[in-house]
Amino acid sequence: MSYADKTLTCRDCGAQFVFTAGEQEFYAQKGFTNEPSRCPNCRQARKSAGGGNRSGYSDRSGGYGDRGGYSDRGGYSDRGGGYSDRGGGYSDRGAGRASGTREMYTAICANCGREAKVPFVPSGRKPVLCDDCFQEQRRNR
Repeated sequence: MSYADKTLTCRDCGAQFVFTAGEQEFYAQKGFTNEPSRCPNCRQARKSAGGGNRSGYSDRSGGYGDRGGYSDRGGYSDRGGGYSDRGGGYSDRGAGRASGTREMYTAICANCGREAKVPFVPSGRKPVLCDDCFQEQRRNR
């Protein structure tokens, strides 16, 4: 198929821009069915601002959170057996993390018996360590 340059209008700034034949061919090869609706400058500005998350996994909608992996509510778990039985693999609490607050849970340290605050619900299947004991164990590795 042959392509010809097209002049399009940016939906954000209203400026006209050229959708080149090469870009059209690239879009077709990738299977994209829609023409770009923003000029290159507005596309770059949107990417830089973090808007229009193309992957569909944003920090605010759930998906992969700010930790870059599976959440503690699903996906891989330390509770044995591979995938967790507690969730669907993606965090549904991503928006709460954006504010910097994190729900903490109380447990008893398996080493010293002091109270420990942890960012997960203790299951009782594995020992929980307080900050001091955890750091000591890390140093001794």
